[in-house]
Amino acid sequence: MTETPAPQNATEEIIEIARTVGYALAIALVLRVLLFQPFTIPSSSMEPIVKTGDYIVVSKWDYGYSRCSFPFNPPLFKGRIGGKGPQRGDVVVFQLPRNIAITYIKRVIGLPGDRIRVQGGNVFVNDKAIPRQALGLTQDLDSPDVTVMQVAETKPDGSRYITYDRATDHDGDDTDTYVVPEGHYFMMGDNRDNSLDSRWPEEIGVGYVPAENIVGKARVVLISWKEGASFFKPWTWLNLNWGRTFKGIH
Repeated sequence: MTETPAPQNATEEIIEIARTVGYALAIALVLRVLLFQPFTIPSSSMEPIVKTGDYIVVSKWDYGYSRCSFPFNPPLFKGRIGGKGPQRGDVVVFQLPRNIAITYIKRVIGLPGDRIRVQGGNVFVNDKAIPRQALGLTQDLDSPDVTVMQVAETKPDGSRYITYDRATDHDGDDTDTYVVPEGHYFMMGDNRDNSLDSRWPEEIGVGYVPAENIVGKARVVLISWKEGASFFKPWTWLNLNWGRTFKGIH
């Protein structure tokens, strides 16, 4: 004869399930706050390394922590604690100085104290041009009707990244000299003629980015959705650019 389980046992089971779910949520929160944070790319300003629809992961420990590292920007402390500052050539996610509710992704071009200028599309750091090499024409990833020149630029460590150049004499191709203030960074998009960045003042672009506004270092594209895919349309969830899955960001 089968005995009916005591109500207490069912209650204990519910409590155990709730406890397990609570532990899982706590671990996920710790991972998101202290280690990794996902972002979806909404624009093409950093093509070709990331494009619209990419779902990327940002690591937080590289540069330490600031109020921007935590949800809702709690005023726990000022500045950054731990870690080291971004290096020239890093791809970072940061909160827009004029509106911290908005996050941007750009490449670090200038460190505190650097002198930055752009002349004829060439970027100069402390009066020395970043080495660049034209690699030929291609179609813009988000705008296939637009032809761009692929240009490789070299980081201080010798590695290279690809930028897009649409035309000569474009807005932002020739600038004054910017002197990066202490505690700030100068950012530029890799899609040079389609990026509002530190070449424009904070009121219309990015301006200088305070160190505490940096969320973390962009690491990898986990997946990439094609145009038209949406979280609210389950039938489009597998409408992916499979070739961009687990693509490193450098």
